[in-house]
Amino acid sequence: MTPPHARNLIDGQWRDGHAIGTSVDPATGETLGTYADGGAVTARAAIDAARRAFDETDWSRDRHLRAGVLFALADALAARRDELVHLLSRENGKTLANAGMEVDGTIPKLRYNAALALTDLGRAAEVVPGSYSTVLPQPLGVAAVIVPWNSPIILSVRSFAPALAAGCTVAMKMPAQTGLVNGLLYEILAETVPAGVINAFTESGNEGAPLLVTDEHTDVVSYTGSTAVGAAIMAAAAPRLKPLSLELGGKTPMIVFDDADLDAVVPVLVAGITTFAGQFCMAGSRILAQRGIADRLRDRLVQALTEVRVGPGTDPASTMGSMIDRAQAERVDRIVEEASAYAKVLVRGGLVNPDGLDGLVRPALLEVEDVSSAAVQDEIFGPVATFELFDDEDDAVRRANATRYGLAASVWSRDVDRPLRVARRIDAGTVWTNDWAVTFDQMEEGGFKHSGLGRLNGHRAIEEFQEVKHLVHRIG
Repeated sequence: MTPPHARNLIDGQWRDGHAIGTSVDPATGETLGTYADGGAVTARAAIDAARRAFDETDWSRDRHLRAGVLFALADALAARRDELVHLLSRENGKTLANAGMEVDGTIPKLRYNAALALTDLGRAAEVVPGSYSTVLPQPLGVAAVIVPWNSPIILSVRSFAPALAAGCTVAMKMPAQTGLVNGLLYEILAETVPAGVINAFTESGNEGAPLLVTDEHTDVVSYTGSTAVGAAIMAAAAPRLKPLSLELGGKTPMIVFDDADLDAVVPVLVAGITTFAGQFCMAGSRILAQRGIADRLRDRLVQALTEVRVGPGTDPASTMGSMIDRAQAERVDRIVEEASAYAKVLVRGGLVNPDGLDGLVRPALLEVEDVSSAAVQDEIFGPVATFELFDDEDDAVRRANATRYGLAASVWSRDVDRPLRVARRIDAGTVWTNDWAVTFDQMEEGGFKHSGLGRLNGHRAIEEFQEVKHLVHRIG
């Protein structure tokens, strides 16, 4: 049987790249297939096709067309749900449950944005007698979308769905680590979206993505990924004053007060560390425990993390899958080893197969006192969490706000007033009470500080891809 080969989608046509890349199962090292590796030439073609579709078709003005396409895309994705989940688990390394969570969260996003395409309206008024003002949102133009490898289906849709709802066309760079998953997504796009409206390519290098940012024919950039790359994108876009939507790194504090329900807390904290093998911007990477509950919480976490079963994502017995590749697993293992110089290693973690080539690594827990330490300050992007003690609300807030990140936080307490009181003082775009990682398509999410600019989800998401025009008409 011939291994699958994924090609790029440009102007409704299948296109090869400048090279052929190999797709690998990170949990086993098995070759899964190949993909067309794009670059600057492919990116140029994607931009040009998106520009033509925006300038020469009715896409930007026909909201009913846009809504119908987004609804059809949701249906097409749902029809191939199981195929997507299985391939995502094999190529991305995440468990089938985590892959299912990603795909199942994507479908309602498309339907929400389809509805938004129909309901997003301007406003009008006779501001003074005889003068009528109309404020109209209009699409910015070509949206450049750059997608990370950790959740390629949902994070691509989270950016391109509001862009399409707004009336933009899209040139999109997808990650090489999920070349076959990307190809399956492109197939679904080709079946449902008019030619040129979405143009998508997979790239292993760094030629096409910068062109999406700097080219004069792209009008807005939506990027999800690291803070360092986000800062580089911001600098590259600055000469053209190009609008940006950036969702960047995170270092989520999970604040557990003395009155918290540990039976409810512990499973969620473990999920916060192990979901997507910790390769998640909202990963619960900092556990802040009030001193009165710390000993019991520490003991239960150590036991629970030791019992996590790490293995191939497609194995139903696995409770945590693989990291994206061996290099990332070895990087995380080194971080834990280096942290032992200043932290108490509660759970060592480590490579499952030290002499292997896979990305399997066990979760780790480090007890740290100094908030300036690297384990607290740096986004590890792997299944590693710090365990930190605090005294009272002021101390909890001080520690929670001690990093440059501000994407999310979680507060655990059975007190009625405390969670809101604490949440208002935390510098984070999302704060959960007695929960974690719950988002709603209708409600905005995004980061404070170095965790990003702009908002995704909710009505604010479509506004990231719009200009606002004020029309004034004088009668008489």
